[in-house]
Amino acid sequence: MSSRVPGVAHPSEDWSTYLTPGAAHRRLGLFCLGVGEERNPPGPTAERALGCHAAVLLRAGHGALLHGPSRRITEVRAPAVLWLFPGVLHGYRPTGSGWTQAWVLYDGPAAAAYSALGYLDPERPVLPLDARSGNRLRVEQAFGRLLDLCRQPHPAADVRAVPALHELLIGAGQATPSTGPDDSELVERLRDGACTPTSVPGHAARLGITVPRLRAATRNVSGLNPQEFLLGVRLNEAKALLTGSTLTVAAIAHRTGYDDPAYFSRLFTTRVGLPPREFRRNGTVTHSPTT
Repeated sequence: MSSRVPGVAHPSEDWSTYLTPGAAHRRLGLFCLGVGEERNPPGPTAERALGCHAAVLLRAGHGALLHGPSRRITEVRAPAVLWLFPGVLHGYRPTGSGWTQAWVLYDGPAAAAYSALGYLDPERPVLPLDARSGNRLRVEQAFGRLLDLCRQPHPAADVRAVPALHELLIGAGQATPSTGPDDSELVERLRDGACTPTSVPGHAARLGITVPRLRAATRNVSGLNPQEFLLGVRLNEAKALLTGSTLTVAAIAHRTGYDDPAYFSRLFTTRVGLPPREFRRNGTVTHSPTT
């Protein structure tokens, strides 16, 4: 068995393991293609573009990342994560005595979803790991699990790697330190008043913050903009009322912040995949909703 301990700053050797997920594994939506650890000596590396996503955990050292078609140079210092995107040029520029890194290759339609939710941003390829925001521990633990699973592959490594990948992307995506009131507190207060029939600026005014501040809070906590977050809360409340009460659809529309029951029904049908009355009968979704 390997004696490597997750989180050790300097691997004793360079190593890599690659996985080839089958069709069933790929249907999970997120899959691991390889992991490894290595030392990079000082000096520029060859520039290349990957055919998949990658996350690089910089454990020790410093230097720069060359990234994108403009070959933008971004300074990096451990601990940090470098996000690499399919088809996007990158290159490393370690300085001093070089740097030590762990890496994971991954792909799948869930990666695009994380990008749409704001957890991955090609314009921000370098993520400093900060103990204050808690992202350092989450990222290092997720990386440790992926490395342990794959260095001496378990028969079910393809499946077991999936939750660790989700933990890595979620943990890193909630990394932006907040200013002023705690983001979680703000979003919880937003949730409490989500069914109030007002606009996003109205909710921001109710909370005593600006719209950009509200947008940053919902993005950091949920990965959603305020409109999408509020819609999700309202629809969840509507589902609970449809299945747990005898209120009419019109009454539920008003309870969840919609003055026009017809508009509420159209919106519910589009986003949930069933009309409200059918959802009340079935209590579930039987087909994929329209996006």
